Amino acid sequence: MTITDAQRATAWQVQSLLMGYPDEEAVARLPLLRAATGTLPAALAAPLTAFLEHVEATPQIDLAADYVATFDHRKRFSPYLTYFAYGDTRKRGMALLRFKHAYRAAGLELDDGELPDHLAVVLEFAATGDPVVGLRLMTEHRAGLELIRLGLREAGSPWALVLESVSATLPSLGRHEHEAIARLAAEGPPEEEVGLAPFAPPEYMPQGGPR
Repeated sequence: MTITDAQRATAWQVQSLLMGYPDEEAVARLPLLRAATGTLPAALAAPLTAFLEHVEATPQIDLAADYVATFDHRKRFSPYLTYFAYGDTRKRGMALLRFKHAYRAAGLELDDGELPDHLAVVLEFAATGDPVVGLRLMTEHRAGLELIRLGLREAGSPWALVLESVSATLPSLGRHEHEAIARLAAEGPPEEEVGLAPFAPPEYMPQGGPR
């Protein structure tokens, strides 16, 4: 499947809006999003069309409640990409700065109310800011993206459809990416080790001090 730069940018813009909180303003955009989706290749458009049909058939209050239950209350589906690579460790702060610097270099200033690694923000940046850098940021965090997609699909969440479309805009997964996804699924995000109790049980720890 060949995707033009314009089609990829359109898909990212639609996906960005659908990954945001589904308030009344978002629901009012549905006709525009349907029209934009109609210009895309089937691999990108089909899952988005199915998701839009779900949104149109679901009361806005129910959509909002489902969104909060899915993305705000379950870290497994966290829309913040650096969480999967760095967990809640201090290294994540540096990773967030890298996203901010990328946006600033493209002349964009992020609202303080949102973290720069939220998938909706990254997609909007890729669509309207710097597509090359946006694609690179998503590719670097591909394991996390795929883990969100697979988890949402397993849970039967409609947002899995949006992630299916996002994945279709990215390069095909190679062996290393598959290994990274499997490792992340098995081990989870990193945890801060400094100041925590040792991982080994007491009987395996050195006893006493120097004699």
